[in-house]
Amino acid sequence: MSDWLGASDEPDTGLFASPESDTEPGPANAALPAVRPDAPLAVRMRPATLGEVVGQGHLLGPGAPLRRLVEGSGAASVMLYGPPGTGKTTLASLISQATGRRFEALSALSAGVKDVRAVIDLARRRLTAGEQTVLFIDEVHRFSKTQQDALLAAVENRIVLLVAATTENPSFSVVSPLLSRSLVLQLQPLSEADIRELLDRAVTDRRGLGGSVRLTEEATAHLVRLAGGDARRALTALEAAAGTALDAAATGEPAVVDLETVESSVDKAAVRYDRDGDQHYDVISAFIKSIRGSDVDAALHYLARMIVAGEDPRFIARRLVVHASEDIGMADPTALQTATAAAQAVQLIGMPEARLALAQATIHLATAPKSGAVIAALGAAMADVTAGRAGLVPPHLRDGHYAGAEKLGNAVGYRYPHDTADGVLAQQYPPDELVGVDYYEPTTHGAEREIAARVGKLRRIVRG
Repeated sequence: MSDWLGASDEPDTGLFASPESDTEPGPANAALPAVRPDAPLAVRMRPATLGEVVGQGHLLGPGAPLRRLVEGSGAASVMLYGPPGTGKTTLASLISQATGRRFEALSALSAGVKDVRAVIDLARRRLTAGEQTVLFIDEVHRFSKTQQDALLAAVENRIVLLVAATTENPSFSVVSPLLSRSLVLQLQPLSEADIRELLDRAVTDRRGLGGSVRLTEEATAHLVRLAGGDARRALTALEAAAGTALDAAATGEPAVVDLETVESSVDKAAVRYDRDGDQHYDVISAFIKSIRGSDVDAALHYLARMIVAGEDPRFIARRLVVHASEDIGMADPTALQTATAAAQAVQLIGMPEARLALAQATIHLATAPKSGAVIAALGAAMADVTAGRAGLVPPHLRDGHYAGAEKLGNAVGYRYPHDTADGVLAQQYPPDELVGVDYYEPTTHGAEREIAARVGKLRRIVRG
């Protein structure tokens, strides 16, 4: 187990060092192993003290729970929840350093219940000698319920101070007993200003590039865009671009990292999206709400995010079909046809070609007139049924295709609408309790403008 980087090969490096910091590393830092000079730039730029931290000001203000933990005065276990590259592993290591606590790290990707219990036993033996243990668990959302349950007693009795990191909302992925025993602290993506400061420091700091390269403003702006608030992504992209520039530079001159160098070194920004986590739900929610709000450009943006991230196209198609009835309905009856055709295209031709059918359906639905009348009508009708307003089927509407039906009065008196010129006649259709109840209330949007007039006329004829 690592006492610094944890089990992951890609440590979270969202908070970074400032060479101007007045805070010197405490005694606990002296025991930390030196970072190799050939380590990734993101590792070399990891801060060693709270005074070197950039970002997460909402959690590190005076008296804030996270600041108290990092300074060694807090005793609560914490769940650090936030996107990649925002400093979860860094903060965990700073907490362990604050009072000289021993630091043990497990990765949920590789550790089992046996590993968890072994660390807890070790922490219990240390505690009898007056030594506390910080247990850092990366990707805790990937732990099974059994693995999470194995932590409960140790966390409650403070045998270990648990610092768990997750990129997914712990409300969805962490068992309630463990969640209730921990502070849940949400980290935010770094701001553009934070990323710029990070890049500038990495370029000049001796632990980073030591002034060997110079970033142009266009290159900096592009790196900030690529980062998307992720410090590790920013530094990884910078390191790749710097390597390209240094290879091409003349001896003795600082290499220039310009926009072309960055673009040639970095293919594309990784999409922050987990198909099994809350990003999955957040993005599909934003997708549907953008369509409902008739913002076709935003809808296409979220569709592109899902496609690039490898979302199951069948899932996207299913949501489009539902949306066509839920939010458009009879305002544009062809919307359901388009969405269903897109779903069939996904099944028939698959990706990547089917992305065009998904895009066409998205554009159709986003630009279509909107109506919630279908879902409102069904909801009102179901509410009445649930409340017991069902009533008996009127006798003249009952099935008359069996011997003895007429003696029971079933189907007697039923009038066939097609016997009239208009195909509509006065006749009771709902149960007695629901005569005169209106469920469907068409809007004046799109095709429903004409339907609204027709529905009114039909009701007057049918109800007499």
